[in-house]
Amino acid sequence: MIHPHKNIILIGIPGAGKSTVGVILAKTLGMQFIDTDILIQQQTARRLQEILDEEGPAAFRKIEEEAILSLHACHSVIATGGSVIWSRAAMEHLKSIGVVVYLEISFSGMERRIRNITTRGIVLMPGQTLRGMYDSRVPLYEQYADYIIPCSGEDPESAVGSIIKIIQEAYIHW
Repeated sequence: MIHPHKNIILIGIPGAGKSTVGVILAKTLGMQFIDTDILIQQQTARRLQEILDEEGPAAFRKIEEEAILSLHACHSVIATGGSVIWSRAAMEHLKSIGVVVYLEISFSGMERRIRNITTRGIVLMPGQTLRGMYDSRVPLYEQYADYIIPCSGEDPESAVGSIIKIIQEAYIHW
């Protein structure tokens, strides 16, 4: 169904469902699954929140960029961290190895889904609110996305179905 060298890259705000949708999508399509947040934790032997607390958001974003640039995946679903869109180099690399799907949720949807903001490893700049983070990132998700999947009122299986439909329709262009 999918070109064997192409990947499906999921981007979106924290709480959009990238990891959950990614696992189901990978199982459904018989692909590998890579979560770049877990990749960062494996490469650094630290939790995301530890990196943020000890080194700050700028250092975290550099570590995230390096992890993405080291990624040479094939036939994988890749769930990215929500802050990946701040790195042009990382996003260009991801776009070169696959199709980028933005899992779009509303601000209120994000608020409902995020319960563990202080331990989850969410990159907030000093003094930045959740609303500020959301508003600053959405235009970048839209800019980098090849496809946008509305996910606010959707269960993960519905989002997976929407992604598969889009990929099947686009397959002739791969």
